Amino acid sequence: MPPKKLPKKTHIARRGVIYSLILCSAILLLGGVGFWLLDPNVHTIPEGLWLAFTTAATVGYGDMVPSTHASRVFAVIVVLLGLAVLSLATASLAAIFVEKDVEEGEELQIEHQLMREIRHLREEVQSLRLDIQREKSGRP
Repeated sequence: MPPKKLPKKTHIARRGVIYSLILCSAILLLGGVGFWLLDPNVHTIPEGLWLAFTTAATVGYGDMVPSTHASRVFAVIVVLLGLAVLSLATASLAAIFVEKDVEEGEELQIEHQLMREIRHLREEVQSLRLDIQREKSGRP
């Protein structure tokens, strides 16, 4: 029966993706509320969230744009924070896949080493059994 693997943190928890997504959501939520408060052309919080997302992601569809000086300055802040946080989230997600591939390769390498060691030990046990049989029979 193969040995049980010890439980380990999931790749997502280990790489901080959850924290990145929480931070990303918080920035978008604060950005949406900020645009709703600062820009008279943003009438609802969902419109503010949409403007925050398109601004942070630097998509800029053009359907909504900041119309006051305060909301434009706020947009610059949202762009800078959005680029940083979205890059962090993307890098964390990419690291999961890279780490998973590396771990699988390392596990295969360890498994091959263990199998070689097991074969070597079996050969050694067989040799010792033959030596014991020779000793019992009185043959050199």
